[in-house]
Amino acid sequence: MKIAWFRNNITPEVGCLVAGYGPHDVSVAKLDDLFVTGLCIDDGTNKVVLISFDLLGLDESYIMEIRRECAALLNIPDTAVLLSCTHTHSGPETRSLARCPENLNKPYLEKLKKSVLDSIASMHDFKECIAVFNSVYCDSNNSRRQNSPDNHNTYLPFCRELTPLAVNNFADKELGVIAFLDPETQRPIYVIGNYAAHPLSGHGAGVSALRISADFPGVFRNYVTTETGAEAMFISGAAGDMVPKDDEGGAEAIRRNGTTLGVCTIRAIIDSQRALARYKLDDKVGSHSRKFTVPLRKAYSENPDKLPAPYFGSKEVSLEIQCVSIGDICITGVPGELCAEVGQEIKWHSPFCRTFIAYNSTAYFSYICPGNFLVAGGYEAASQRISSRGALALLNTAVDTMYELHETLYPSPAEKGENYPDYLSHDLVYWHKK
Repeated sequence: MKIAWFRNNITPEVGCLVAGYGPHDVSVAKLDDLFVTGLCIDDGTNKVVLISFDLLGLDESYIMEIRRECAALLNIPDTAVLLSCTHTHSGPETRSLARCPENLNKPYLEKLKKSVLDSIASMHDFKECIAVFNSVYCDSNNSRRQNSPDNHNTYLPFCRELTPLAVNNFADKELGVIAFLDPETQRPIYVIGNYAAHPLSGHGAGVSALRISADFPGVFRNYVTTETGAEAMFISGAAGDMVPKDDEGGAEAIRRNGTTLGVCTIRAIIDSQRALARYKLDDKVGSHSRKFTVPLRKAYSENPDKLPAPYFGSKEVSLEIQCVSIGDICITGVPGELCAEVGQEIKWHSPFCRTFIAYNSTAYFSYICPGNFLVAGGYEAASQRISSRGALALLNTAVDTMYELHETLYPSPAEKGENYPDYLSHDLVYWHKK
């Protein structure tokens, strides 16, 4: 396996509109730089590309444009190019908004695309590596939803005094790590971290809400690079209803959250280095995608103020699930702000050893919640554009896509007669040893 990568500064000028809260918020300062990080993985036969942007989200049409042009440069299918946005609320406006279409920063987007394509075109210095993975518990996030016994939701950012009640609510605390090691020294040369938490550490009161910042994903990358010497990428997981434990606190909260994830990642890499037989990945990559069509909620399809222009007047929408695999690890790209509960179901039903979610990947189509969220209400439920069963359609499509990709990479033996992995004879299933 060989890899090549790039890291480009994509910080806009101070004075641009800030995405994520008020539609007319103007940046007044810069706390730290924004970056786009890209990684190309070549197994000798196939290539896949992962690209992570320090942005809140991107329009579907723009995502597809970048994927197609990157794929053409590398002579690979566009399904093999997976984009994701970390979802920082302290970057430029890169989505088409329903009520403010003029806010879309088109000149910035053109520069952004050129930056990515130029980097892909000049990607020649591939380095041999060993790929390893790990999955560790990291207690750095919380649900921001609290339901009463009669299933009425309270949005905790508006009622912080109830936050202690959320400690027992579901939260996806899996920190997924993929590390690429030098074959001789086994030192990391590139690291990917995946975790579910809104990058809202620094978006506090006053000036802190108007500073350009990558938020904790930027600190995470810097910490990993400083301590290991490896380049790093952060991919947000299913963070729709997940917030950092230390949210909306300013620069110090950013530092604490990013450092916590960085420390956990370094320990995960050490564990993988010490047990390569368990954590080494096969030298193969692959990709696959499928679309699903779901109806829109009437509150959106019949309201011209709630849908951006590309979707205005539609009664249904076709969205994409995209899967990219590195060995027996699958990264599943989703079309918006997927809530952690649905992300966890995707992981539970996956045929891969581990599955990590890529947030705001194939489109930005707002929140995607479990059906019962629409019963309980709350911010995420109110923001969901697709019908209540939409998340179930997404889940089924994701599972089908993962099974098809897994079968391509790891064909089931004919004598088993079923498309499903079976590790009962694996020598690391200790209770099954003879």
